[in-house]
Amino acid sequence: MGMGSSHNETEIAIIGGGPGGYVAAIRAADLGRNVVLIEERDRLGGVCLIEGCIPSKALINVVDLAESARAARKMGLTFGEVSTNLDALRRWSDSVVDTLTKGVDGLLKRRGVEVVHGRARFVDNRTLAVEGAHPATLAFRNCIIATGSDINRLPAGQHLPLWSSAEALRIPEVPARLVVVGGGYIGLEMGLVYAGLGSQVTVVEFFPRLLPGADQDLVDVVVKSCERRFHRIMTESRVVDIQKGGGGYVVTVEYQGQKLTQECDQILVAVGRRPNTDKLGLEHTAIRPDRRGFIQVNPCGRTAEEHIFAIGDVTPGPMLAHKASHEGKVTAEVIAGHHATVAENPPIPAVVFTDPELAWTGLTERDAAEQGLTVDVARFPLLASGRARTMGRTDGLVKIIADPDSRRVLGVGMVGPHVSELIAEGTLAVQLGATVDDVMVTIHPHPTVSEAIMEAAEVAAGVPIHINPPRRPDGALRVRAHVNPRNRQGGCEGCPLEHT
Repeated sequence: MGMGSSHNETEIAIIGGGPGGYVAAIRAADLGRNVVLIEERDRLGGVCLIEGCIPSKALINVVDLAESARAARKMGLTFGEVSTNLDALRRWSDSVVDTLTKGVDGLLKRRGVEVVHGRARFVDNRTLAVEGAHPATLAFRNCIIATGSDINRLPAGQHLPLWSSAEALRIPEVPARLVVVGGGYIGLEMGLVYAGLGSQVTVVEFFPRLLPGADQDLVDVVVKSCERRFHRIMTESRVVDIQKGGGGYVVTVEYQGQKLTQECDQILVAVGRRPNTDKLGLEHTAIRPDRRGFIQVNPCGRTAEEHIFAIGDVTPGPMLAHKASHEGKVTAEVIAGHHATVAENPPIPAVVFTDPELAWTGLTERDAAEQGLTVDVARFPLLASGRARTMGRTDGLVKIIADPDSRRVLGVGMVGPHVSELIAEGTLAVQLGATVDDVMVTIHPHPTVSEAIMEAAEVAAGVPIHINPPRRPDGALRVRAHVNPRNRQGGCEGCPLEHT
């Protein structure tokens, strides 16, 4: 029913048109459900598409091209001096975003999803009020909350025009001196973009190390690269004061027990995000977010109101677009009576688009230590990868975390070129309950970086080819016979396979 009238009804109301909400709308419509999607922005796609994942990767790709051009000299390929046209760069990024947002519009239109622009809040557990150019009331049978997250602000300098990632992605200028507050993935990705464009970048991180969610051995490789490109990295530090001055800002940082001041031209605040749940009218329902604002849900996405679901950044777990999209599909299918995609704690890959890229999925060593789990960890260095050598990119490794008894792959971590594309194989291995033997006997194409996953599995199985196997205390090589436990017994003499 159209939203032209003041009171309307729908089978499924979805609040938020980001990668969680619009995906849920498409899947629900394909399953024959009547859907109204409410989005407060003029465009669909959410933070990810408009001012996050997509524009940041457009800029990162440009900087990577420039770095590749410079690195090509040692391979015998010389270009003219690399220069940047900021207007053209902005147009390129905007064109990518525009094309994708229009694509989302088209997908929803073809599915018959009604899109309403305005801000939704709960009047009660069966009704939404939509505020905007055309105020309306919407009754629903089911609702999906997909309102995403917002940027955390810095207490110091709250009233100053500091950059968030949203402003930084618009490239208003390339500051000569940039201070990045926050050494998580957003801070490092954007810091490397601006370093690549010519800024002198200083990173200030509160915790003892950068990228605190990832395993140290993977982070170390990224940190070495960042140290070459950044002016300074200050860990265990915090910004305590920001004043206008010196043609830009004067920043006071508490670092190693002392207060240091530093002049800069701009400050990028990248200190995390918080869920958008505070102005939804949830007090008119049984849903009570926790102290950090997150809504608790079961594996089907149900909240304390069994007909109201929540997905993406408003729920606990990593704030990642692909998590939201997956959960959008799950909730749409559950509402439609299908439960095929519901799984408890599915592996969620995480990628940091630094140079080199860093990615992990499933259990990390850090997780295992915190949970008191005993695991086997096998590493394969890209120094031993033929393809990495041909690219001149041997700074990295692949590691597999496995259960010592069942030999199941519990987690995969990697750092190096193209690992954002390769981590899906690790996620598939964890999702399917594959063993290290399964990964090891899966033929990988040569020469590719993907072979490093197979090679890491061979290390885990105790039969590495391209690195030396471990030695016993007596100095002998420790290599064991390999039997794939999935093969059936029987067949020709001395052969474990059934065949004629």
